[in-house]
Amino acid sequence: MYLSRLTPDTTAHAFRRDHCDLHQMHRTIMSGFPDTTAGTPARTHHAVLWRLDPARTGFTLYVQSRTRPSWDHLDGYLSRPAEVRDLSPLLDALQPGQSFAFRLMGNPTKRLRLEDQGDPDRVSRRDNRYPILKPEAQITWLIKQGAKHGFAIPADTGDRPDVAVTSFPRLTGLQSGQRLNKLTVSPVRYDGHLIITDRDAFIEAVANGVGPAKSYGCGLLSLAPPHRN
Repeated sequence: MYLSRLTPDTTAHAFRRDHCDLHQMHRTIMSGFPDTTAGTPARTHHAVLWRLDPARTGFTLYVQSRTRPSWDHLDGYLSRPAEVRDLSPLLDALQPGQSFAFRLMGNPTKRLRLEDQGDPDRVSRRDNRYPILKPEAQITWLIKQGAKHGFAIPADTGDRPDVAVTSFPRLTGLQSGQRLNKLTVSPVRYDGHLIITDRDAFIEAVANGVGPAKSYGCGLLSLAPPHRN
């Protein structure tokens, strides 16, 4: 696995376009990877995840992938050369019981089932994904994700989950095809600590992402040494 650290030039027209349109940002990021001929979508094939973090001045764009990318074509897009790091040593050293500080831009959602209120014998259903808006419920969503993906959120000194949530403005974009589809993502950033409970499940979560909207800036789980009080 590889982690790219990119510093966009905020004055560049292409970045301003991408910053306003999730699908355009997705296209720019995928331009760093070779096309695929198999039926698997390119993002899935290369296991691409990304996150745009606000920085002190501008933004930092993190891109994680199974395939080593090439960013040479983004000279006018970036304000400094891209940095690419091999994550294999970190992943190989992961073990159950280890604690890390983490950051995750998540898209906490729930599915609501809509039922036709007409004839009860002809109930038409379709699943719909809706954003989870209450901070407590957003943390509950993360804890459930951890149970599936091999990590747990420990308690802090106040016996609360050791994680903070920060809501970001809703992100939108237009996906072209036979018709234009509007994309909408309600991102929430999680910053806190986690403990690995299942090594294999956790490595899969790091590699493949956590939660929905992985093509659109969500799901990338970043690790750092735990903070000491």
